[in-house]
Amino acid sequence: MKQQIEVLLHAAVDGLKEQGVLSDDAAPRIQLDRPRDKSHGDFASNLAMMLAKPAKKSPRELAQLIIDAIPANDVIAGCDIAGPGFINIRVNHQRIIDQLEQAFHDPRLGVGSSVDAQTIVIDYSSPNLAKEMHVGHLRSTIIGDAIARTLELQGHQVIRQNHVGDWGTQFGMLLAHMEDVQKESADVALQLSDLETFYKAAKKRFDAEPEFADRARALVVKLQGGDAYCLNLWRQFIDISLAHCQEVYDRLGVKLTRDDVMAESAYNDELHGIVALLRDKGLLVEDQGAQCVFLDEFTGKEGEPLPIIVQKKDGGFLYATTDLAAARYRAEKLHADRAIYVVDARQALHFNQIFTLARKAGLVPASMSMEHMGFGVVLGKDNRPFKSRDGGVTKLADLLSEAERRAGDLIASKNTDLSAEEQAHIASVVGIAAVKYADLSKNRTSDYVFDWDTMISFEGNTAPYLLYAYTRVNSMFQKAGLTMGDVEGAITLSTEQDTNLANKLAQFPEIITSVANKGMPHFLCGYLFELAGAFSSFYEACPILNSDDEALKASRLKLAALTARTLEQGLALLGIPVLKRM
Repeated sequence: MKQQIEVLLHAAVDGLKEQGVLSDDAAPRIQLDRPRDKSHGDFASNLAMMLAKPAKKSPRELAQLIIDAIPANDVIAGCDIAGPGFINIRVNHQRIIDQLEQAFHDPRLGVGSSVDAQTIVIDYSSPNLAKEMHVGHLRSTIIGDAIARTLELQGHQVIRQNHVGDWGTQFGMLLAHMEDVQKESADVALQLSDLETFYKAAKKRFDAEPEFADRARALVVKLQGGDAYCLNLWRQFIDISLAHCQEVYDRLGVKLTRDDVMAESAYNDELHGIVALLRDKGLLVEDQGAQCVFLDEFTGKEGEPLPIIVQKKDGGFLYATTDLAAARYRAEKLHADRAIYVVDARQALHFNQIFTLARKAGLVPASMSMEHMGFGVVLGKDNRPFKSRDGGVTKLADLLSEAERRAGDLIASKNTDLSAEEQAHIASVVGIAAVKYADLSKNRTSDYVFDWDTMISFEGNTAPYLLYAYTRVNSMFQKAGLTMGDVEGAITLSTEQDTNLANKLAQFPEIITSVANKGMPHFLCGYLFELAGAFSSFYEACPILNSDDEALKASRLKLAALTARTLEQGLALLGIPVLKRM
């Protein structure tokens, strides 16, 4: 609907160009917003205010000319001019009904039919395999998963890339410690069941035992040189680490698998070639023994050039080198039209430099979009980075277990007729959904405060509230002895509540477009919360099962079914499964 109105406004602008009202070079970016006040219509545009000055007309006068120039159509029911020159647009209710009828029979609820499919690579999660996943990995993992799912719903080919850290100096000390554990005939797998403890033990020895530290450094050199013994030790460690990650991914309900792992080590053989290519392009400069690139676009506070170091004085490589190799791989091997990096916002400078250099060096084509979708950090109630009770970094597995425990306590206090097995299942779904939704409902570019009391609540914009909204619709259909696909009959909009719910349902495809374009899952969360609120008002004001009018009853059942399906689909995009009862 929104796209159709944008097309009509573009046509009006073209018509005014032909009349000489607007200059031929007028190329406005048409923006349609949904007014908060429903009396202002379904959409509002500031198009006339943008074009008034160059057209040498008042905004209100030009607004009327734009309205008059809109081609005849059955989408727009009417337009009004408001304030200094806003154009308020009312949509033909029949077109909304037609859209909902189509959505009712479409498994994708009308999403993706008009999108030109792309190959989109999305880089997210990317834990360091030296340690267990912790709360700091939560945001990248679930935000990236939600964006990937949304792009898939639109019909794009999405290629997930889990760029895990499995190559670097810290692995030398881990291998040295692992070597000693094996010599003692200890069960290495048992020791590695707690990666964090294993890492701390290795680090303690590295800092306190010079002989151990020297051996660790030597093992790094041998590992990176392809030594078979070191590689065998390393692979054992990596396999166990990845198994830990997969357990967390499965509990979180994200789609990442072992097949999506494209680790730092995968690019190791390419790094010398990347440095050579930069040298051949005349981009490389030696600075204090290190191989660097200085780009005019990036300077420090005093105007000094900022280096991109691609090879250290000792011959070692850095993240920049690996990221350049990854960019080339995604362009040449994966044929990406768009590459999205869901990484901490504090890495913005790094990725801006990498994207710029990758283009200058010809590693990626100009046609390939490269986007850093940064995110803020998770804070505790003290507004400092979220920590565990003992002051350490909270393991993600422990956080999820605590969420399930708290949700279990809440469920037990609300409903006593559930079996112990049902309560355990619901607690698992609600607990993990609450953690994910609390994060995803916040603007990804902002820091947010982690608050158990807020997230595990049946009130407000929370996962439990939305899950309960779905069960409410499901319960109504169970009571009627119907499935949601059984409903027949036409949708009619006879009351304000019917109309408001229909309008909200019709917004789903445009919300999906916004999430996909901007990588903002909180747009979807806000929409689902508003949809649940619109359904609640509709449910309280409009008789459904008790309606004496069979046609009206069928219409409202269809709106209710569409609400449930939209909630289910929306939550699925966030990686949250629905529940039949709570």
